[in-house]
Amino acid sequence: MKARKICMVGDFAVGKTSLVARYVHSTFGERYLTTVGVKVDTKVIRLPSGDDIKLVIWDIAGKSALAAIDTSYLRDASGYLLVIDGTRPETCDSAMTLQAEVERAIGRTPFSVMLNKADLAEQWRLSDAQIAGMTSRGWPQHTTSALSGAGVEQSFAALGAQLVT
Repeated sequence: MKARKICMVGDFAVGKTSLVARYVHSTFGERYLTTVGVKVDTKVIRLPSGDDIKLVIWDIAGKSALAAIDTSYLRDASGYLLVIDGTRPETCDSAMTLQAEVERAIGRTPFSVMLNKADLAEQWRLSDAQIAGMTSRGWPQHTTSALSGAGVEQSFAALGAQLVT
């Protein structure tokens, strides 16, 4: 079975840890816990091709555009998920910077954007222009909710499918 390292990248409090907990353990915690450094989880998935792949998920501590990401955590990553909080539009702007930083560190690598916190529809603040900006760059996007689980499996599976070559 092939193992592939994927990294969760995004600002602090966008929901990276909650998305991993929902995906790997089918749980959601109401308390906010700051990730210090990195936390690693794994999950084996079956792709539509019938192949099994082991995702080694590195949940990297959140960073803002003003704080450089520790690129040593990115080393040997096969792909990454760039997480944006739909209730905080500044995390989309930050994601643009973070994506460029990741690409400088590890080169062009498969990735996807998770537009998280879809369950907070009344607080959603991402603009159509911000989403269109990502679309025009060819960035695959999935709207997700770590709380309800909506879109989470699909996001990880879509990235996993890109990693089997």
